[in-house]
Amino acid sequence: MQSKFGYNRTAITEFILLGLVETPELRPVVFLVFLFAYLVTVGGNLSILAAILVEPKLHTPMYFFLGKLSVLDVGCITVTVPSMLARLLFHKHTVPYGACLTQLFFFHLLVGVDCFLLTVMAYDRFLAICRPLTYRARMNQAVQRILVAVSWALAFTNALTHTVAIATLNFCGPNVINHFYCDLPQLFQLSCSSTQLNEMLLFAVGFIMAGTPLALIITSYAHVAAAVLRIRSAEGRKKTFSTCGSHLTVVAIFYGSGIFNYMRLGSAKLSDKDKGVGVFNTVINPMLNPIIYSLRNPDVQGALWRVLKGRRSLA
Repeated sequence: MQSKFGYNRTAITEFILLGLVETPELRPVVFLVFLFAYLVTVGGNLSILAAILVEPKLHTPMYFFLGKLSVLDVGCITVTVPSMLARLLFHKHTVPYGACLTQLFFFHLLVGVDCFLLTVMAYDRFLAICRPLTYRARMNQAVQRILVAVSWALAFTNALTHTVAIATLNFCGPNVINHFYCDLPQLFQLSCSSTQLNEMLLFAVGFIMAGTPLALIITSYAHVAAAVLRIRSAEGRKKTFSTCGSHLTVVAIFYGSGIFNYMRLGSAKLSDKDKGVGVFNTVINPMLNPIIYSLRNPDVQGALWRVLKGRRSLA
């Protein structure tokens, strides 16, 4: 029986990941750059986490969620970059079918939790600024844990749905992926069976899993902006909104790169631009987050300095 590509329906057992560069001379450079980026990202995010744990001033709901976000950033880059570095080091480009789907599942799981945590953090800022009198009651430790647990449950459902859906497709002919990790758009291109239902599922679930959180973030910050504008003091407005600036920057980068990556499924051919977007999603975003959250935050900066010097705050 012939597939839509004209290949016999013989199931493939592995994929070939071309990686970021095909020129052998450039591979050592790429290896060193991404190894450095990985170490910086892991070190930066773990430093943020350590600062939150040791600094009493940072034992608040906002930093509780930021600590979880730092762990997720370490997870996101760990799902993709170490395996890419191993392939560069050992000159091996093949990845088993099962390993490819496993990477797909964990990548979408962690990115999904990231998406919901950003929404929870926006809701936290809404309560802190717009409902300050009831903030502690509404955002107590039990509520914080429930919000994190619900985020994981929803993201798990999303990742499992896409993994099971992709597992129903036939892969019988070409098995070369022009990317450095396994993801939905690249696998759709290689399928010998129709991916129409899978693409419709991606758009439908994406609307629910990404569109709804984005709408909630925009709504939360619309109320925050209105509350900030009612503050008479310019200094007060600046101080209040500065706590939201870092979060808004992260949200803009996260959703901007994500929309560009998954809303182009109709393209006849995926290009090297998609590799650049992949680098942004898996490497640049997690590496930038610790910088963004600490750049304009004196409390985080002070805590990081004390962590580096091995001292605890007396506050």
